[in-house]
Amino acid sequence: MRRFSLAAYEQHLKWLALVLGLCSTIAIVQNWHPWPMFFGLPFCIIWIYCAWLHTERQLKYINIIFALLYAYGIAKYILT
Repeated sequence: MRRFSLAAYEQHLKWLALVLGLCSTIAIVQNWHPWPMFFGLPFCIIWIYCAWLHTERQLKYINIIFALLYAYGIAKYILT
């Protein structure tokens, strides 16, 4: 039985993260609130996963902190 692994798609995920990062930056510059948070959260999740593949602890923990902050911001935006 063949198991599905995202490791085979790591390069594609990194390109997707680049696009999300660019979209988030454009949204910040254009003041399109709350879109930077919606683009930034999946960006962080992709980099958390990629850091786990290569055991880059510092990158992993920084992105976990940012992902939690983005999730908090999104929840606050939805609830208000």
